[in-house]
Amino acid sequence: MVRLFLTLSPAIPRFNLYPGISILATYPSLRLQKHLKFKTKTPAFSLISPSSSPNFQRTRFYSTGTRIYSLPNSENSNFDDNLVVLGIETSCDDTAAAVVRGTGEILSQVISSQAELLAQYGGVAPKQAEEAHSRVIDKVVQDALDRASLTEKDLSAVAVTIGPGLSLCLRVGVRKARSVAGNFSLPIVGVHHMEAHALVARLVEQELSFPFMALLISGGHNLLVLAHKLGQYTQLGTTVDDAIGEAFDKTAKWLGLDMRRSGGPAVEELALEGDAKSVKFNVPMKYHKDCNFSYAGLKTQVRLAIETKEIDAKCPVSSATNEDRRNRADIAASFQRVAVLHLEEKCERAIDWALELEPSIKHMVVSGGVASNKYVRLRLNNIVENKNLKLVCPPPSLCTDNGVMVAWTGLEHFRVGRYDPPPPATEPDDFVYDLRPRWPLGEEYAKGRSKARSMRTARIHPSLTSIIRADSLQQQT
Repeated sequence: MVRLFLTLSPAIPRFNLYPGISILATYPSLRLQKHLKFKTKTPAFSLISPSSSPNFQRTRFYSTGTRIYSLPNSENSNFDDNLVVLGIETSCDDTAAAVVRGTGEILSQVISSQAELLAQYGGVAPKQAEEAHSRVIDKVVQDALDRASLTEKDLSAVAVTIGPGLSLCLRVGVRKARSVAGNFSLPIVGVHHMEAHALVARLVEQELSFPFMALLISGGHNLLVLAHKLGQYTQLGTTVDDAIGEAFDKTAKWLGLDMRRSGGPAVEELALEGDAKSVKFNVPMKYHKDCNFSYAGLKTQVRLAIETKEIDAKCPVSSATNEDRRNRADIAASFQRVAVLHLEEKCERAIDWALELEPSIKHMVVSGGVASNKYVRLRLNNIVENKNLKLVCPPPSLCTDNGVMVAWTGLEHFRVGRYDPPPPATEPDDFVYDLRPRWPLGEEYAKGRSKARSMRTARIHPSLTSIIRADSLQQQT
């Protein structure tokens, strides 16, 4: 059973992203689909035919196939706040869509949760998740448009997550996005899921400008990055095995908690009843002088502690005896303390590295599903304040996977001309979509390179940063 949550978020005014630049409409309209006639070319780094619009220049496009159209002197141009983008997110277990204006006003936000499936399978089952996405994607997108009181004809572009994530799930969102874009002649923006988690903070925090640091923590990712500017990131650290969200989910499952709420909130709630120092867990990678993470060993420690206390996961915590519940609460609290202490230690070192590279940093963003955890926010805020930085966390509704972050990231790239032209209105059933299930966000910092997991062997697609840098160099030659 898939539960559908329809939420109309309150309008969130978007403040000026670029100090000193007035956000007034220099161009009467940037409704590109009406002004441009796109020509699709397949060779890498071909030149796109000049547009009939005087506001756009001919330029190169990514070797990955993404076309780039540039506004003249776009960095110094004023933006058209009338831009409206539909964002679609299906990278894992939630089907989400949202409509966002160029001002940052959230016109609608719709999320279909797969909570029942998570409880049934004890985690994400890719094939079942894909089927659930397919059943609700049309309704989710239509509801997002209806609640925004718009139709597809009112959109400026469509943004969709193309990676990283589960291929089967990504395909559902990309197929729908291309269908909408093709049928209504809309440009389409392929979005990096982790960049979207980082950039959504810029929608709600008026002071957040580049460069800044970001810790992105979720069920599948532990990522420390330095954001130099849009599309330009240095990876300071990542997980060498499991992410913190995976550890929370497994702990919740082994403790017999209600997985319909997902593991993180369930563990956080039970931990409030426990003694965080009652069970002695070792902090992972304590003597590794880098910024990488590891949660596989902590998961093993938790499982062994549960076995020692003879806790039966088949017996839900709601039916446990007082002593059994206390044991479970102590394990939950002790696990949470050590899991977050691991984050604290690595973040402290990463901030030092980042300040060496970009001394002007003033903010650290913490985003992703695990960033909704109040204990995580509290502990990391102490670390950040000690380094004279400001912690920026999106509201919980924008930390978990959502369409708003995709729409906003699409807007940011769309403004500087990074998008694809409208796809064909109809595509063959065997069409191969551009999906990037393993797609690094930035290039590794030399000090942070992991011997246990090198991006040189782990990745399939070039990082987003390397793609954009390569195109910039092509345009300069």
